[in-house]
Amino acid sequence: MQFRLIRAGELYSPEQEGTKDLLIVGDRIARIAERIDLPKGLSVEIVDAEGKLIVPGFIDLHVHLIGGGGEDGPTSRVPEITLSQLTEAGITTAVGVLGTDNLTRSPEALLAKVKALRQEGIGAYMYTGSYHLPPVTITGSVKRDIALIEEVIGVKIAIADHRGSQLDAHELARLASEARLGGMLGSKAGIVHCHIGRGRRGLGILFDVAENTEIPIGQFLPTHISGKSPVLLEHAVDFVQRGGHVDVTAHEDASETVAVIRALVEKGVNLAKITISSDGNGSIPRFNDQAELIGMATGHVTSLADALRALVSSDMLPLSDALRPITSNAADRLGIADRKGRIREGADADLVVLDHDLRIDQVFAKGRLMVSNGKAVVKGPFE
Repeated sequence: MQFRLIRAGELYSPEQEGTKDLLIVGDRIARIAERIDLPKGLSVEIVDAEGKLIVPGFIDLHVHLIGGGGEDGPTSRVPEITLSQLTEAGITTAVGVLGTDNLTRSPEALLAKVKALRQEGIGAYMYTGSYHLPPVTITGSVKRDIALIEEVIGVKIAIADHRGSQLDAHELARLASEARLGGMLGSKAGIVHCHIGRGRRGLGILFDVAENTEIPIGQFLPTHISGKSPVLLEHAVDFVQRGGHVDVTAHEDASETVAVIRALVEKGVNLAKITISSDGNGSIPRFNDQAELIGMATGHVTSLADALRALVSSDMLPLSDALRPITSNAADRLGIADRKGRIREGADADLVVLDHDLRIDQVFAKGRLMVSNGKAVVKGPFE
């Protein structure tokens, strides 16, 4: 059993806790105290964190682990992500998704990638399904995938998007009921993770389901909330006020991410109901008013750390609050808060050590040093 003692770091759990020592035993945090003295003769690796900040490992709940894209033909398929891309971005837990392409990408391939990342040392989960109906699954049903496959925690679908299946409220309610029951049987959140396009309906179909069926609004997690659509922003505020949560996609320009968070908070949205994800390795196509493709970019997992720095440097939020959407809030929403998202005794030793400019210095995943001096020291076998 490996013992590692991190000394004298300024701890954010994400609450500001002051200067603390952390004892890691194996893959867990065993003890947190102002000073930890260990018996002589015990083999312990000492990590000096004086003058640095210790925060929870980042949780990215929307990553195209096996690549996204494809909207502009085969050459527009984004490659799959590597372990070091995730860890150098401070991400110790990632949730994989499929997107537009469920023909050359499959949930089986996504599951294999999730299992590989787990073997390589970080936390990894996935949503079954993609943009379309009928949902692509591993076992033949959404309910079975969620209930029986450990790594599957929900289902993804696209709404308000010309690339989606143009499903109606009845179809969405049926999908949500499958996810809900699968989650109940598997002791999971059973999330319906909704890609929100730029369509004029916004979150309208989610309100329809919540108002006219027995499915609670909290079963859904709409993502890609953006300030570029005033209607969508107003819908997001209403959605949270009715009991839901929303996920904001971190922009390449971090000031845009700050603007969206600011707008939500100023309209009375409880910060605990907001998560931020990267859409990493997904394509970010641009369409004109006729839904014709006019450009394409790629999402980057580094946008989470960029968003964190921007939220703090802009004086939008103190560090303890700026951390929540990518740590504790995400863990709560995914139903994994028993071990992820917070620094506390008994939790997984998923930690990011930051300098006072909030740049990533070290990353520990389940107690293992993955990044040192900002560079990966553990890489996947084909990197």
